[in-house]
Amino acid sequence: MSIAQLLPLHGLGSRQDLPIPLTYALIGAAVAITASFVVLAVAWQSPKYRGNASGRALPPAVTRTIDSGWFRWTVRLIGLLFAAYVAMALVFGVDRLTNPVFGVVYVLVWVGLVPISLVFGPVWRTLSPLRTLHLLFCRAFRLKPSDGLLKLPAGLGVWPAAVGLFAFVWLELVAPERATLPVLQAWFALYFAILVIGALLFGDRWFSAADPFEAYAMLMARLSPFGRRTDGSIVARRPPPAARRPLENLDGLAPRPGLVALVSALLGSTAYDGFSNSSAWIGWAQNTDYSPTLLGTLALLGFVLFVFITYSAATQLAGRLSDSSRSQLPTLFAHSVVPIALGYVLAHYATLLILEGQRTLILLSDPLSRGWNVFGTRELGVNSSLANHTTAISIGLVISVVGGHILGVVSAHDRAVALFPRGRALAGQIPLLIVMVAYTVGGLALLFST
Repeated sequence: MSIAQLLPLHGLGSRQDLPIPLTYALIGAAVAITASFVVLAVAWQSPKYRGNASGRALPPAVTRTIDSGWFRWTVRLIGLLFAAYVAMALVFGVDRLTNPVFGVVYVLVWVGLVPISLVFGPVWRTLSPLRTLHLLFCRAFRLKPSDGLLKLPAGLGVWPAAVGLFAFVWLELVAPERATLPVLQAWFALYFAILVIGALLFGDRWFSAADPFEAYAMLMARLSPFGRRTDGSIVARRPPPAARRPLENLDGLAPRPGLVALVSALLGSTAYDGFSNSSAWIGWAQNTDYSPTLLGTLALLGFVLFVFITYSAATQLAGRLSDSSRSQLPTLFAHSVVPIALGYVLAHYATLLILEGQRTLILLSDPLSRGWNVFGTRELGVNSSLANHTTAISIGLVISVVGGHILGVVSAHDRAVALFPRGRALAGQIPLLIVMVAYTVGGLALLFST
């Protein structure tokens, strides 16, 4: 079962809760995306984003504090201690859903990384327990963390992280018995082995190339109010004219091999989650003789490949229409998929995080089911008053998806006017617009399919 099925909170907000028929909502969303494109075509005819070169620095004391050894080691130790606490539940806890490890992995980490990264920026690089263990190992043996036995291949990019992200969403959405300890233990044993052995071979650069959680968090952090300028200063978005524009951090996302696959895995898997909970899919899958695992794997792979192929094709066609054909165009435009993915994640999992996150925090007081009350939360209950506002939730779901697509259109437009000849930039964006409208309509239809 997916986390939506494992923790039945994903169904908050349905087509019956929308104040207008779903068909009208789909038409309105398509019109909103198209209208934003028209406005941009008229009012935004030259590139405005400067990526990592932009922004007004926060006071130097802020950068010095965040970069200080004591602050970084405090954050590292918090991450390491929390990971050790959860690992205790993973290894020694009871194999029941009252074990908090399921909520930690599928809710607090997978979904919770989004708001954490949005608020604090790329904090996972410091919180990551495996990075901390590798750093401690290097300190103990007086090794340089960046050094390894082999040189990391230049063309590897984030392909390992893209594969790892697909492996995790397969675990979450498809794998049989995924809400059991043996399956979770096996997955994380493999995750641990691949990252640790890779770090010993290639140095700490391996984590940014291969850790799916770090790659995922770094994408979300690109939409944070905080970022690093090219001179190393920490900058924040402020109202004009002070300011790093709202999508300026995102514009600084470096194009790397595998980036399109990474965002495709994120967006495609979220779309598959909605599809897999639809009554049509459930009814068909239950009435076939094929293995549910095989069907789920093929469907998940199909959604990811659909995003990868359609977006790559649209960007390549955009290059042809603008007389600017480049083999790297899909990677150069991949950053514009990040706000779309964020909108999908918020629409699918925000209520899950709010409600099931409470339950997980309560269960964390008793990780081994022995009657402990470590954090004093064991006797608390889940505040489920959010479930009384399904109409507002439904409207919020639509706003999340449409808003993410509009931000994606803005990001793609700014990149297009920067890359394409002035007279051809508008024509070059038409394939991207068509794909984004299709994603919007399809995403909303899947979201309200149950």
